Amino acid sequence: MPRLTRWFIKTAMIYFVAALIVGGLLLARSAFDWPAGIAALTPVYFHLLMVGWVTQLIFGMLFWMLPRYSKEQPRGNERLAWAAYGLINVGLLLRAIGEPWVTLQPEAGAGWLLAVSAVLQLLGGWAFIGTAWPRVKER
Repeated sequence: MPRLTRWFIKTAMIYFVAALIVGGLLLARSAFDWPAGIAALTPVYFHLLMVGWVTQLIFGMLFWMLPRYSKEQPRGNERLAWAAYGLINVGLLLRAIGEPWVTLQPEAGAGWLLAVSAVLQLLGGWAFIGTAWPRVKER
């Protein structure tokens, strides 16, 4: 199993646990009458689950399982794939910080953080497509 695949899958599992914790907090909020500010974690929960867990698990498996690109570069451009990993994770962490911040303190002007987060995640997705696309070819 390639090292990048292991990183994608292990990171996905960490985000899955984090999503479960955040989801538990959101459920406990209504059961225990906790402050309404915890609801600001709702978008964080969905991003941790979908981008952190599902997307990274899929990317890790695709990087490993797609057909070889060539004998010299069986997995294609690995630098681009590592860049995708970094961009997606930095973008996701910025999103996890920015979403509650913008919700709880809109006057703080932290909307730029969400914009940067979205751009990083978009670039990470495109970088992964750039790595995987050449490996999906007709024989």
